[in-house]
Amino acid sequence: MNTRATLATTLLALGSLAAPAQTLNTAKLDSLLDGLASHDKLMGSLALSHDGNVVYSHAFGSAQVAPKVPPTPATHYRIGSISKVFTGVLIFQLIEEKKLTLDTKLATFFPQVPNAKDITIDQLLSHRSGIHNFTNDAAYLGYMTQPKTPAELLAIIAQPQPDFAPGAKYEYSNSNFVLLTYIVEKLTKMPYAQALQKRIFAKAGLKNTYYGGKIDPKKQEAFSYETSGSGWKLSPETDMSIPAGAGALVSTPTDLDRFLEALFGGKLVSASSLAAMQDVRDGYGRALMQAPFGSKKGYGHTGGIDAFRSEALYFPGDKLAVAVCSNGGSYAPNEVIVGALSLYFGRPYKLPDFTPSTYAPTPADLDRYVGTYASPAIPLKIAVTKDGTTLKAQATGQPAFALEPVSAGIFKFDQAGIKMTFDAAKPTFMLQQGGKDYPFTKE
Repeated sequence: MNTRATLATTLLALGSLAAPAQTLNTAKLDSLLDGLASHDKLMGSLALSHDGNVVYSHAFGSAQVAPKVPPTPATHYRIGSISKVFTGVLIFQLIEEKKLTLDTKLATFFPQVPNAKDITIDQLLSHRSGIHNFTNDAAYLGYMTQPKTPAELLAIIAQPQPDFAPGAKYEYSNSNFVLLTYIVEKLTKMPYAQALQKRIFAKAGLKNTYYGGKIDPKKQEAFSYETSGSGWKLSPETDMSIPAGAGALVSTPTDLDRFLEALFGGKLVSASSLAAMQDVRDGYGRALMQAPFGSKKGYGHTGGIDAFRSEALYFPGDKLAVAVCSNGGSYAPNEVIVGALSLYFGRPYKLPDFTPSTYAPTPADLDRYVGTYASPAIPLKIAVTKDGTTLKAQATGQPAFALEPVSAGIFKFDQAGIKMTFDAAKPTFMLQQGGKDYPFTKE
């Protein structure tokens, strides 16, 4: 599950775009993906679909490292918080059936949750409820691999005090969508997995999407891996009773494309419900994120659970769906999406250079970069700190990450596709991500 919105989600954007390419440069896209795999930067699968037809599909790396099992386009991946879109669709179907409204109070179902009498379905869908995100707590790491009953999870979610008053602001919380899962079950009178099959999978023709369980390679399911100095390390598995409709689904990129095509093609909810899902505030609508690509607007979601990371987007104006699922690596799936879209739309694109840098900054340089920086272009501050010989950056409300030195004044963080270039004479740096430049100045 995504534990919070990230810079990678916020900044997917490029400058002006050329017209769509007549022929997708599949060889160059293959080179990007195979290069990521050969340098142990990322492994997974990517698919693009136009107007219901798959125009590109490529799997790269390993579905299982030891013994090595290569992935195929049919390999299944945990998709984390992309599951939230499916849950949102179920909720809007129930709204259309007049079984609840956006204004229905949480207290109707779970009065034991703090502020339940003031929290609406709308606020749960848009992460504006103020309910504390249980996956942010240190205790979560202690039980994430063990099964939990709905009653146990409800008690965990209801225990903390609210983070803020309902409706006061946006703050990502998996707790919202776990509660929505249980509401779906109450109103449909069936398990969430069964509701998905009847209400979404069958209607959209999804044959490779389902509620996950313990990873089984016999079902063409990939394991997830973390990177370390000695290679790939198998990641712990979250027990799928915990994320529920906030992050428990398994799928493939082609099935995710098909799901988004069905959603935007009117097969799952009405036009008015879809418009409500796309009503974006602070970058998030109702179970949908907005991802601009130049002048184009894409809608979808990102996902992260264990070492799996994923992203799926649909661009209504172009009838284009793109999805990437990964099971390990430090390179941002968001940057894979940027590369794929650049090549699809005929935009100049330079393949990344994965040659390791031998540059080592001096202690004096590191000291000079330390400070808190702000930008007029992004509503986030970035604190730069020094930890021994390592420079770290931390955006507001997000975890700190180590910056990898590239050359004098230049650092990067591949996992989010970030490059930071410090000015030699001024207390500023330029943050580059998703093909855009964002100037930051030390406060």
